[in-house]
Amino acid sequence: MTPPGTASHGPHQAVQEPAQLESPDGRSFTLRGVWGPPPRVGDYLRADVEDSRLVAHIEHVEGSALDGYLVSGALVEVVGTPPASVPSPTTVRAAASEEVARIVSGRDPRLHLGRLAAMPEVGIGLVADKLNRHTFWCGQSGSGKTYALGVALERILTATRLPVLVLDPNSDFVNLASADPAADPEEVRAIVERDIVVLRPDSLEHPLRIRFTDLNARAKAAVLRLDPILDRIEYNVLINHAEQLADHSADQIVPALLALDTPEATLLAQRIENLGLLDWRTVWSDHTTSATDVIDTRPAATVLDLGSYDRHEEQLAIALGVLDHLWERRAERRPILLVVDEAHNLCPPEPETPLALAVRDRLVQIAAEGRKYGLWLLVSTQRPSKVHQGVVSQCDNLTLMRMNSRSDLQDLERTFGYVPSELLQRAAQFGLGEALVAGAFVPRPSTIKMRGRVTAQGGSDVAVPMPEGG
Repeated sequence: MTPPGTASHGPHQAVQEPAQLESPDGRSFTLRGVWGPPPRVGDYLRADVEDSRLVAHIEHVEGSALDGYLVSGALVEVVGTPPASVPSPTTVRAAASEEVARIVSGRDPRLHLGRLAAMPEVGIGLVADKLNRHTFWCGQSGSGKTYALGVALERILTATRLPVLVLDPNSDFVNLASADPAADPEEVRAIVERDIVVLRPDSLEHPLRIRFTDLNARAKAAVLRLDPILDRIEYNVLINHAEQLADHSADQIVPALLALDTPEATLLAQRIENLGLLDWRTVWSDHTTSATDVIDTRPAATVLDLGSYDRHEEQLAIALGVLDHLWERRAERRPILLVVDEAHNLCPPEPETPLALAVRDRLVQIAAEGRKYGLWLLVSTQRPSKVHQGVVSQCDNLTLMRMNSRSDLQDLERTFGYVPSELLQRAAQFGLGEALVAGAFVPRPSTIKMRGRVTAQGGSDVAVPMPEGG
């Protein structure tokens, strides 16, 4: 309870008066021997020392109200002359909402992801110029992960000019240019007037295709399940006749190989037919526009509707063609935010096919080396353990929604050591749309309630059948 004669500024923020606050370095602080219930990790405190005002963010709490406790964290705002030392005892109280807003809200409300869970009047803003770090976005099924990711993409499209490319395996973002009927018309206009291109396998206007002949030798071999040693004869045909076959569309390659009239070329032609690659008619371009041509123009957003393919291998072929293309042109240093939704489908720890391995390896390489070239990843998944550690470990930003798996939370705690463990552990109790955001892309690690969407959600849960009138 709050001590008599004081005021409360939040559900977990009892005023402490006086208290032993110490800050030997002017950046961190400890608070000892406080009466009453301890504040919670994530809360903000204010202390007035001489002619300065300090605002502190709580990152750790040890002990209890009965035995005394130790609070520690960071000094996030110092107004006035920084004191050489903090006298003890010092008057400490909960920070007011306007003081917290100065720290976490930023200057552009269009970048607000949502509001602080413990202080709903305070918006939490993205730090746009820190989106040049890789981001890990996770939450179990039913947590609101995909909806919240849509919120983030809308904020980026509204308030920045960072091009976005979405690999969309569940067709969740195909309506990114379509308004939610309940949304504010002005907010809708700010997004739908941007250049948003959705490429779909069955679209006549914007078909999702790649050119087989544009694939590099390693990618072609992965599609054809060729090993350069075990299948050296066919692999040799593939690389030695690459230029000769470059002018042919996918359905012309088998006749062209047979026309070479050699046993080796015939073997390769038979492999293509046996794998059924000629049936991938919504994957291969007939030398018309490829997805890579569209991406090279850098629309505000490009959504690749991978979810409309029947075969997982078709999804992988499209993904590999696009990822390889971006990597091969990395020296151009043209920034792009590469969003990989349901990343466990494209970047598992142990891929089962050569094509899946090639996609996984390219994503790991982009995670390790792509940042300096402007290739920035945002990978989203339900299960962190199902994504290759070489990608997760390279992420500096974290969004965590409800996560009940203790092992996954422990893995995240080891990977994102800068996030207070107490905040991570709360994820098991998060409600729908609640999230922990941490890293350089937000001002401070915070538990927030996501704001509403402006554009229409692409995918949705299947409703339970009910009796009529029920």
